[in-house]
Amino acid sequence: QVQLVESGGALVQPGGSLRLSCAASGITFSIYTMGWFRQAPEKPRELVASITAGRSTNYLHSVQGRFTISRDDAKNTVYLQMNSLKPEDTAVYYCVARPPTVGNDYWGQGTQVTVSS
Repeated sequence: QVQLVESGGALVQPGGSLRLSCAASGITFSIYTMGWFRQAPEKPRELVASITAGRSTNYLHSVQGRFTISRDDAKNTVYLQMNSLKPEDTAVYYCVARPPTVGNDYWGQGTQVTVSS
């Protein structure tokens, strides 16, 4: 059974930092592309960042230079370091695992990030 469990969401003031974690089980983590999506109320879900098995990364333009995605294959965990947070970063953040070949993506349950003073 595949499980992706996110943690680290919180209420933080503008300009603050958070680190999200996503622990995976039930997959060969090291061969999966891992990503973070987010969804704010009444807005479409958007890809925030992704990292391939070879550690190539991709970022949403609005978070470039502020967010960093990383992975620890020994711990089956992907991280999203978020710095200089803005109110518009407020959303539910979801972890996603994408297989290297044809197959379904796996999603976590989401963790709430709220940026507010």
